[in-house]
Amino acid sequence: MKYRRMGKTGLKVSEICLGTMIYGDQIKEATSLKIIRKALDSGVNFFDTADAYIKGKSEEIVGKALKGHRDSVVLATKVANRMGPAPNDVGLSRKHIMKAIEDSLRRLKTDYIDLYYAHLPDYETPIEESLQALDDLVHQGKVRYIACSNFRAWQLCKALWVSDIQNLARFDCIQPPYNLITRDIEYELLPLCAGEGVGVCVYNPLAGGLLTGKHDQTKLPENDTRFGLKSIGKMYSERYWLDINFEAVDRLKTIASEFGQPLPQFALAWILNNETVTSVIFGCSSLKQLEQNLGAVDIKLSEEALAACDEVWQQLRPLRFFYGR
Repeated sequence: MKYRRMGKTGLKVSEICLGTMIYGDQIKEATSLKIIRKALDSGVNFFDTADAYIKGKSEEIVGKALKGHRDSVVLATKVANRMGPAPNDVGLSRKHIMKAIEDSLRRLKTDYIDLYYAHLPDYETPIEESLQALDDLVHQGKVRYIACSNFRAWQLCKALWVSDIQNLARFDCIQPPYNLITRDIEYELLPLCAGEGVGVCVYNPLAGGLLTGKHDQTKLPENDTRFGLKSIGKMYSERYWLDINFEAVDRLKTIASEFGQPLPQFALAWILNNETVTSVIFGCSSLKQLEQNLGAVDIKLSEEALAACDEVWQQLRPLRFFYGR
């Protein structure tokens, strides 16, 4: 396993981060525990969950799996999604953040969170209020570093500015989607992170499984895939199950084969080729899949392979005109 420094902090995390969104749902607890412990044995020290994943069940499983290993790993969880019916059971208000952190600590069976994400922007709460609450958690020792997920470039930039002028803890990492068919963060977000020293931990590196190349567009998604799950299937289908994406996957599968790599490992290695990326978050449903995907850290892609991927992207999302010159 290889490790990278998160942004301009001193925190070092494995290039592979194990995502646990489907643990407790698609992947049952017993299998989830085996996968997490195998990841530990393989040198993975970075684990990602969220309070909203399976209504807290994912956090509970991660807490069990990391028992006895807590201080040697970097544990990330998140706040912002709805966790109850009341008006204040959602968002990034001080009230919700303060309750959510206690609930996450209890489920994870730990005294602190290494990396605490604002899971998504809250357009009804001033970013100053959210950052002040998160800064308090850092000073209380309940959180080591703070981060954000699904923020636009301007939102991250504003948050960094507020932290700077108010001397608050700042977002040291952002978690956006990024893969061979979803590359729009390259236009603004990645350059911002590179310039400001913000770590980038990307999710959906295999586009929900589409970049495994195993799906047939003419067949309904199976229940054991993200596209077939009742909880998230509709969201993932709307996000990736498109004609143009399947056409791109076919071309990418051919490219990967020409360079002697299975498409999943090729897709992961392509992301790790980007020096601005700190870590790739992927979920897996079996020990075999974990072992296969871990092999991506040893793959170095050639300039020819990268150029071929760029050509697919330009055909997929041609950039006709861009406002920033």
